[in-house]
Amino acid sequence: MNGPKSENSWQYRALNAKNPGLDHLSNGIIDLVKAGHNVVAGSADLQYSNGLNRFASLYPERYIAFGISEQNMVSAAAGIATCGVTPFVATFASFLGLLACEQIRMDIAYSAQPVRLVGHHTGISLGFYGTSHHATEDIGTMRSIADLAIVSPSDGPQLEAAIRASADWDQPIYFRIGRGRDPVVYEGGTTFQFGKAHIHGRGEQLTIIACGITVHAAIEAARAMNAVGQSVGVIDMASIKPIDRDAVLEAAATSRRLMTVEEHNVLGGLGAAVAEILADEGAGVRLKRHGIYDEYSLIAPPTHLYAHYRLDAAGIREVAEAFLRS
Repeated sequence: MNGPKSENSWQYRALNAKNPGLDHLSNGIIDLVKAGHNVVAGSADLQYSNGLNRFASLYPERYIAFGISEQNMVSAAAGIATCGVTPFVATFASFLGLLACEQIRMDIAYSAQPVRLVGHHTGISLGFYGTSHHATEDIGTMRSIADLAIVSPSDGPQLEAAIRASADWDQPIYFRIGRGRDPVVYEGGTTFQFGKAHIHGRGEQLTIIACGITVHAAIEAARAMNAVGQSVGVIDMASIKPIDRDAVLEAAATSRRLMTVEEHNVLGGLGAAVAEILADEGAGVRLKRHGIYDEYSLIAPPTHLYAHYRLDAAGIREVAEAFLRS
């Protein structure tokens, strides 16, 4: 592969220094330190990809460089948590949510250790790195693990708010975040509460329930549809587990149809969680689950992949309008 092969190379550091979006993970953890919480952070040789290099430079005594050993990192984080310290450990979502699943299940969730797992570059955002680095199954995998919360922020400010809110959450958490170049939804900042959604307008014809980077695209798609006389609302379901059941049921009662959007397999993810609620409650509303349609994603630049899988604003609008016509 062309280009810098190590995160320690000056080329890699220079490339990612131009991406201020990477600061949000460090910012949130720094806020916890300043508030007096006993936290540490660590990464599997990806501190420049996730922005934890900033935290490490400010608090070197609170940062652990684990090297390329994701499973060891997760088990070590569980051990650190038993000492009364709250660890945030980060690596690519494909390596964290899939490769280290056994360690997350047994060492962290089963052992009830309040570790904060940060899977970054989720979905298809790693583009050319291919299927081994794409994470389109991690929500389904993590959602099936008992006592593990799942948070998929739509942007950096929401990530910071979720990290601050985690100070009062006793269970382990899996944070599913993008690559730091995601469009901002909450320009002036926002709040976060586990189990609560953010409502971006109500829709009589359709409510789109989205998470992660698809929220911004869903809002743009809804705005375009509303501009031509359609009635479409959007729910930002950043808290996937626990999920806001009331928000889902209210949308089912006030909208003719619901559509979920996620950068994930349509099986096992946000769409499945919403379908389960509707089935449990006997809610009589049609649901369309939009995402990766149970296939291994292609290799291409992320922007091309979002367009191909119709996860950009134009694609979401196209899928939504076809659903309304059906």
